[in-house]
Amino acid sequence: MKQREDMQNNPAQKFKASIIIAFYNNTTALALVFSALEKQTEKDFEVVIADDGSNEESLQTLQEMSQISTLNILHSWQEDSGFRKNRCLNKAIQASHSDYLIFIDGDCIPQSHFIEDHLSEAQAGVCLNGRRADLSDKMTSLLRKSANPAKFIAENRYKMLHDYLLGNGKNIEKGFRITHPKLRKIIQKKNKGLVGCNFSLFKQDLLKINAFDERYEAPGVGEDSDIDFRLRLAGITIKPLFYKAIQVHLYHKILPRSDVNEALFKQIQNEGKAWTNYGIKK
Repeated sequence: MKQREDMQNNPAQKFKASIIIAFYNNTTALALVFSALEKQTEKDFEVVIADDGSNEESLQTLQEMSQISTLNILHSWQEDSGFRKNRCLNKAIQASHSDYLIFIDGDCIPQSHFIEDHLSEAQAGVCLNGRRADLSDKMTSLLRKSANPAKFIAENRYKMLHDYLLGNGKNIEKGFRITHPKLRKIIQKKNKGLVGCNFSLFKQDLLKINAFDERYEAPGVGEDSDIDFRLRLAGITIKPLFYKAIQVHLYHKILPRSDVNEALFKQIQNEGKAWTNYGIKK
């Protein structure tokens, strides 16, 4: 199968932001992401699908979704050869047409101000560090039936809170948008590490460290802890964007996390080098 980088609506245009979506076969969830992105308050962006080897059926479905969507969509595909998320993210970066990159996962549904919020605090030399609200199985089922996934929290906040008080879902408070800067500063308390499903920065800052290290080939440390560590070494400030740029994470059973990457990350920490020789430039 040849590399798929031809599924796009407006490739030559320059955008305020490129939304890079890590994806593998889950077209049902991606349809919800597309629906939410179509309802963003900020419209000047492209979508780049970082596809880690989805099968032919998923590719056909994605083709059909792309054709009917109002979004500017670019599909970057690589052959399925195990978990190679960092490699497909690097390919998506190279395919993007914006100077500003926003990273999300294909099962995280951005709410309506998501892109606006990221761009509102975008700065050179700064990486914005967002979070997600983890929905319960019940709330996920409700979201799947929603006519407007981008407004799910706004339309269901009391149901979410009630469900949370019954012991369901996680980090629900991260799904509530607060725009008052002083209040946000008080409740953020401290800057936690990056999560791969919600962060953004200028492309030039990510390229200072040669982007993602492609030696990480298992879920776990890789697209978050490693990139966080090396960005800080390069002098990039990690700035929390908690309670803005909100998104919800669809429920699924907890996937096994491998510790195979731990030795590599420890080696990188000991070396103390921001630049990786195993990123975009080989």
